[in-house]
Amino acid sequence: MSFAATITPTPTERIKLPIDQQINDLKSRIASRVAELKLVERRGIIGTVTEVSDTQLTLNDSQNNTRFVDVDELTKFSSPSAKGNFGISDITKGSKIGVLGLYNKQSRRLLARFADIVSYPTTISGTVYGIDAQDFSFKVAMENSKSVTVDIESITKTSSYMKDGGITKAGFTKLKEGQRVLVTTTSKDPNRFIASRVLIFPDLLANPKISIPAIAPKPTTILETPPTSTGSGKKLTPIVR
Repeated sequence: MSFAATITPTPTERIKLPIDQQINDLKSRIASRVAELKLVERRGIIGTVTEVSDTQLTLNDSQNNTRFVDVDELTKFSSPSAKGNFGISDITKGSKIGVLGLYNKQSRRLLARFADIVSYPTTISGTVYGIDAQDFSFKVAMENSKSVTVDIESITKTSSYMKDGGITKAGFTKLKEGQRVLVTTTSKDPNRFIASRVLIFPDLLANPKISIPAIAPKPTTILETPPTSTGSGKKLTPIVR
């Protein structure tokens, strides 16, 4: 039994083919290309890195699914906290990352084109105390008997919500001891946060489940009393008993 080899005609040879055969050949090539395109689509994934190598990332997404991400020389990496070049060698286990690329439905793998470190916002809800007007910071007591320090920076957007007036723009001076507050931050320090948003609730009573910790008073500097002048050029030294 003999098998005939299938030979794909070159572009020059196609021109010499009968018109009907040229049309059929074109249809075949278009159908093949469409089939390839249907297998690939643009898709994005956000998850936590569980494994990392030079050519692959393994992620665990929000639905606890394992995702495999391939990287190559065209993949661009970025991080909001990176001051210089940032690449796959800077990604570690536990990093939260968002990936955008080409997803192959057959292999179920994503070829990354952009991979960015992402940070999820943290929400802090509690009672305001320990306001430091010089440092532009305040403390928030929470239900779990914990407290954190919140810093107000130029990026912080502070608002106030009241039942009658709704949400209005506010500032640091609107903060009062005992107020309920909602703070949104992306800082990683578990005890001190830089606020991105602060929402004050002046109408709400303090949460009875929250106890405000006692704050030690700041030490004051005692200045020595200068000697009293007699007007004759001589200075009297106070008598200390």
